[in-house]
Amino acid sequence: MQELLAVMTITVLAVISPGADFAMVTRASWRHGRRAGLWVAVGIAAGVQVHVAYTLVGVGLLIGQLPWLFTVIKWIGAAYLAYIGWRTLKDRSLVVDVTQERRATASPVSDDSDRARWREAAQALRTGFFTNALNPKTTLFVVSTFTQVVHPGTGWALGLAYGAFMSFAHWVWFSLVALGFSAGWMRAAMIRRQHLVRRSIGGALMALGGLLAMAAR
Repeated sequence: MQELLAVMTITVLAVISPGADFAMVTRASWRHGRRAGLWVAVGIAAGVQVHVAYTLVGVGLLIGQLPWLFTVIKWIGAAYLAYIGWRTLKDRSLVVDVTQERRATASPVSDDSDRARWREAAQALRTGFFTNALNPKTTLFVVSTFTQVVHPGTGWALGLAYGAFMSFAHWVWFSLVALGFSAGWMRAAMIRRQHLVRRSIGGALMALGGLLAMAAR
């Protein structure tokens, strides 16, 4: 029981702390709306399972014993965040106003627009997945939880259950974030100040990437 409470407490605290996942969900919800933000949240939850999987098979211990391997993960994660941040800063296209978007969705849906929405959903899912899978913060969170909190005799079944809870917690929290930032009044306010929002989110992602790169050195 104490082990379960420890895992749940650490997971909740780790999930709600701001970081790259939060910035990416905010970016998707502001630029593409609620659907994209929710798909990013699904991708983030799926990305958690990457860390859970290699931890359960013992690679987490290997990462802890080989600093250069963790450094490589940091460099890849830093490069990915910096790239997304740079793309956000360089993007000069204007986000569609919420009222115009509602009129567009009220009109009949063509096959082309339906396919475009699914491509957008797939891209949002990939973005969330790679953001979390390449996030050293999640690596540390999962590895430290399973090595310091979970008992060695816990077993695979309970370990998988803990991993499922970690993914579920990520999905719930970032879905709420997506719903909040894609709400009509919130998104409308962000669209009105979209140049400032673009610079803020792009700058935050590049800064997170820079901090990871400095830590990797």
